[in-house]
Amino acid sequence: MSATNDRPPPSAMPARAPTARLALKSVSCPHPGDVGLDGAWWPRCRDLTRELPPLADVLDPLWGRITRIAVNPRYWPVIPRRVFVNGHVVRVGWFTSELDPHTILLLSGTAGPWDLLVIPPETAGPSAARLMAAASAATGPRSTASALVAAEQPDGTPSSYEAAGAAAAGRLVAGM
Repeated sequence: MSATNDRPPPSAMPARAPTARLALKSVSCPHPGDVGLDGAWWPRCRDLTRELPPLADVLDPLWGRITRIAVNPRYWPVIPRRVFVNGHVVRVGWFTSELDPHTILLLSGTAGPWDLLVIPPETAGPSAARLMAAASAATGPRSTASALVAAEQPDGTPSSYEAAGAAAAGRLVAGM
């Protein structure tokens, strides 16, 4: 005796990471690594192991092979030593005093350094859109990443992202 099933067999759907939320300056802007920001990145969470591969996947073909990524550890609870991107390993490290806490630095052997504003994951959509537009604007005054994030908090109160980062600041993290 055999049983019949009217439902089709389940098919395996490959899990795909969501595309990075990213805004970049146009190619007609000054050379990457010039004073100022080259754009903005809005991660969905603080898990760099999950967030960095989609970011580098997008930037690899645009900027050349990403070889290293550096972050300030203030707002990241865990920083992986390496992530896999487009079939190669990208080393990840951190700097505390040399790198703005709201910036990520990506290095490419062919195009040089790229600085992106990191928009806190908890930022509301309208605020994130304003920050992305400001960081990727071809004109206007140059501003640091922290200055842009602070300007988005008009009353001077720290965001939930900054409050959480203050608690994580004392955590020991291995770096480069």
